[in-house]
Amino acid sequence: MDDRMIPLDAETKAVEMPEHHRDELRLWLRLLTCTTLIEGEVRRRLRESFDVTLPRFDLMAQLDKAPDGMTLSDLSRRMMVSNGNLTGLVDRLMASGHLDRRVSSTDRRAQVVSLTEAGRAEFRAMAAEHEGWIAELFADLTPKDQKDLMRLLAKTKGSARRAIVGDAS
Repeated sequence: MDDRMIPLDAETKAVEMPEHHRDELRLWLRLLTCTTLIEGEVRRRLRESFDVTLPRFDLMAQLDKAPDGMTLSDLSRRMMVSNGNLTGLVDRLMASGHLDRRVSSTDRRAQVVSLTEAGRAEFRAMAAEHEGWIAELFADLTPKDQKDLMRLLAKTKGSARRAIVGDAS
């Protein structure tokens, strides 16, 4: 075994005493456990392979999809982070030569950021590795398993959205 220990998680605790937990709670804990395990491994691999954080990778991914750049406000909405958190990331990626920043041609108050050529090339190398890591992490799922899981997760997402909209009214 390597030096990465997987801690006892809430899902495991709930499985040990299923009579104390509803099925929906156990399902939520399983989803959370999967997300936490996968995200933690992706964070580790990004750090070890590229010396980059997941938020930096995510920011570069958003900008890779927008060759003309994006305003900080649009990035903030897409990444679901505050402008304040985003500003620090942008400043660090500008300092390292990965991003350019310019004033918007349509709104002089807004700033548009975009990947530099070097930033785009580096991101695409990271993205190719990332895609391989994700394939490795899901390797035990057959194509049918993946299709079924996508269908069930879409249904779960719809159920959650309906519950949220229902609570808002």
